[in-house]
Amino acid sequence: MKPIKKKIRDILGYPYPTRVPKGVFVEQWIGISTDEFHRAKDADVKYMRNRHPLIDMGWSRSDCVRYLTSLGLAETPKSSCLGCPFHGNAQWRKIRDASPAEWEDVVAFDAAIRKGNARANASGNKLLGEAFLHRARVPLDQAPIDHVTRGERAALDDAEAEAAELGVVNGCSPWSCRGDIEQDDFGLAS
Repeated sequence: MKPIKKKIRDILGYPYPTRVPKGVFVEQWIGISTDEFHRAKDADVKYMRNRHPLIDMGWSRSDCVRYLTSLGLAETPKSSCLGCPFHGNAQWRKIRDASPAEWEDVVAFDAAIRKGNARANASGNKLLGEAFLHRARVPLDQAPIDHVTRGERAALDDAEAEAAELGVVNGCSPWSCRGDIEQDDFGLAS
């Protein structure tokens, strides 16, 4: 969100640390559909106002797909962060095979998160264990992304095996990362 806020401030003509005057704001349209209305959130700063036109129109994801198909845009991908831990093997392969520079970035990011966030560690909130982007809990460039392994498949039911390959069904975006993941008292996903 920091780059988005920085760009919005630049567009408004009030780069940080200049205060944005009261009443000056950007209206930001975010494409969250009715099937994920619970992910629609208000902006956390006064110079941004979030609008959710798909919810306002009552459109579900299927309505969006139907509309995009009618325009010849049937292969429109879902949005998500590049280094999202909810990616399935197919999404990781697509990044690796179609965008080597992004693959290099995400592999570096995966390595960087291994011991947690430097700022959190410095303030005494050390990570318990190690963090990995891939469900196999190995470095991303060593993860079995070319298929769901036999061992994984044996340990998973059909829906879980499908999620391992295709990723989490509901996409994400910087404005509304999956809010339905339950967290424990330490803010860790359970």
